Amino acid sequence: MADESKAPNSPDSSKPESSGPASAPAAANAPSSSVAKPVPPAPKPPPPLQTVLENDLVKRYREKFGEAILEAIEDRKQAILIVDAARIHEVARYSRDEEKFDLLEDYTAVDWPRREQRFDLVAQLYSFTHNARLRLKAPLTAGIAVESLVSIWPTANWLEREIFDLFGIAFNNHPNLKRILLPDEWQGHPLRKDYDILQQDNAWVQENLGIKSGQ
Repeated sequence: MADESKAPNSPDSSKPESSGPASAPAAANAPSSSVAKPVPPAPKPPPPLQTVLENDLVKRYREKFGEAILEAIEDRKQAILIVDAARIHEVARYSRDEEKFDLLEDYTAVDWPRREQRFDLVAQLYSFTHNARLRLKAPLTAGIAVESLVSIWPTANWLEREIFDLFGIAFNNHPNLKRILLPDEWQGHPLRKDYDILQQDNAWVQENLGIKSGQ
């Protein structure tokens, strides 16, 4: 008699069950945790902000003024000449007449109280002829006056007055060197880094405003 314990369509129990060979390729393609990930390249260091400048413009200035051109640098595509403060008037006149820097865009100062030459005078020039800019910087010792640039660029008049008012730097042969923002009698120069802005000039405030402090 036929064994009726097997259903006609039941799988043959004599055949071993599949161990999943079809899944083997998928397992072979699975990423392995032991495979090292590629190391990204190290970031490039940023380019230096300041580099030595040696071009035809600098060569002409050096030929004309020699050691009075203390240094020439380029900072973010800005040409900068560090010049002897005693000769800044000569350099400025040459810049206008020969190099055609017609416009004095700005003239100011920076205070470095721990430096022997405490101040930097900074003149920003523009040439309409060449559509170019040039910055002149002149290190200056406190208490030393420099020649005014008003005879070269009249716009230096108020700019030098502002430098005198806020930094205490004097300019020889300025037509009207006096304070421009603060009262004439004010004591001190507020943009010097040793000036205590919270104290102000208490004597002037009390005398002229009738109060003990402006703060």
